[in-house]
Amino acid sequence: MNVRKLVMTALLIAMSAVGGFIKIPSPTGTVAFDSLPGYLAAALLGGWGGAVVGAFGHMLSAWTVSFPLSFPLHLFVAGQMAVFVTVFGYLFRKGQRVLAVVVAVLLNGVVAPAMLIPIFGAGFFAAMLIPLIVASAVNILLAGMLAQSKAIQKAGKGLEY
Repeated sequence: MNVRKLVMTALLIAMSAVGGFIKIPSPTGTVAFDSLPGYLAAALLGGWGGAVVGAFGHMLSAWTVSFPLSFPLHLFVAGQMAVFVTVFGYLFRKGQRVLAVVVAVLLNGVVAPAMLIPIFGAGFFAAMLIPLIVASAVNILLAGMLAQSKAIQKAGKGLEY
């Protein structure tokens, strides 16, 4: 990894930390704007960069509210984020930008809470569905729009993992 990649990744993780403080009301208090930099990283840097930023972003956001689902479950959610931003980045970089947004919103907004039904039940899923879909849509749409900006593309040029 060269210094530019490391700096870009660190900058996006820092942006995730800041976004983690901008919350969308939800039962857990962890739904925030922490994932926008992860999705942006996936679009600009590729899957590994997005996975690192997305996972760290979730953990930093959950940390701000003392890991309400427990530390191990938040590690699981961070792993989900790593996978989801990687899928988004793959589709986005292949030119399937609308599909990338739709798939990522469904993964982050519906599949992620559905995977926790065995632990917390259908009530948790129902309570988290709307906040997560809204937050996912805003984070992912903004990341996609930023990734298409000429200035942002220039900054990310040659930094793919």
